[in-house]
Amino acid sequence: MKKTNTLILMAAALGLTLSAAGQAPAPAPSSAKQARTEQQPSTPARAPLLNSSQPRTTMTPITEDTRVFPINPDITALSVSFPTRFGTTLVGHLYLPKDFDAAKRYPAIAVCGPFGAVKEQASGLYAQQLASLGFVAVAFDPSFTGESSGEPRYVASPDINTEDFCAAVDFLSLCPFVEAEHIGILGICGWGGLAINAAALDPRIKATVASTMYDMCRVSALGYNDSMTAEDRAQLRRSLADQRLRDAAAGSYRRAGGVIDPLPDDAPLFVKDYYAYYKTPRGYHKRSLNSNEGWNATSVQPFLNSTLLDYAGEITAPVLIVHGEKAHSRYFGEGAFSKLKGDNKQLLIVPGASHVDLYDNMEKIPFEAIGDFFRTNLR
Repeated sequence: MKKTNTLILMAAALGLTLSAAGQAPAPAPSSAKQARTEQQPSTPARAPLLNSSQPRTTMTPITEDTRVFPINPDITALSVSFPTRFGTTLVGHLYLPKDFDAAKRYPAIAVCGPFGAVKEQASGLYAQQLASLGFVAVAFDPSFTGESSGEPRYVASPDINTEDFCAAVDFLSLCPFVEAEHIGILGICGWGGLAINAAALDPRIKATVASTMYDMCRVSALGYNDSMTAEDRAQLRRSLADQRLRDAAAGSYRRAGGVIDPLPDDAPLFVKDYYAYYKTPRGYHKRSLNSNEGWNATSVQPFLNSTLLDYAGEITAPVLIVHGEKAHSRYFGEGAFSKLKGDNKQLLIVPGASHVDLYDNMEKIPFEAIGDFFRTNLR
């Protein structure tokens, strides 16, 4: 009953659409909401964000709970959706602190990743833990994946996925129980590099954490440990162009495959770690690309000629990069850190931790340090 009342109170404050059976119809926007969106006489005409028949934002109870991590009963989680600038609708889980009071305003954090994962996996665990530390947190599925919208399915884009973070900041900024000037983001794995790119783009982001990060543009164009040559890239581009034509002729997209299964005996240790998370009950999820058939085979194409970290040195807000001492991907975090400027940037190397340890190993993920970083910088 407490969670239902909380949902109704928040929806009333937000002017949200409630779609759960038995709930009251969506109320008219509050006066505070109207004040935020009211146009001044001199304001130019504005294009609608979405078709007027579509709700901009929704909030409902989680009706089918498929989260793969232990659930904290003290933390309320709700299903939410919100639009992006590209017209997709992102679906997320909103986590509220213990003893949440809708009349108060909280610092908030948007969480996404790993690359090819869904909100019911590592990002949800991070968001739940951040809520236990007193933050409002939203973990969301990226455009074209999970429960979020977007066609074709299972594609990634450095531009659109950076926008996903900015859209989450839009959503949090409009929540009346969020302090709009105190919003941060946290990206895991491939979303660590995207988080840094978003922080360089969007000054509303007041603090950023990249945990066990990949730079997806760097690894796509240069391979692991920067081992690819120009000829290797030329061959990859030819292969991708050929696949595009086959997809166009077939009217469907070939999938690249998720984590390899069955696992070869001689697989690298980090691949075995991926398998242990994505392909076993520990982390498997039916909507996770890494757990199943993977991205579309041509999804890597836009990352080949793009960069994520070119403007990292212009981020003035604090950034914390967290990486495992034994992670195969550690060089991505250290490389990103080398581009940052200012005395408000930190690199935290977790002793003995692998890349995947920082997905869900509660003994390895430095949540207290992450919480302290956000508490210090979102105030």
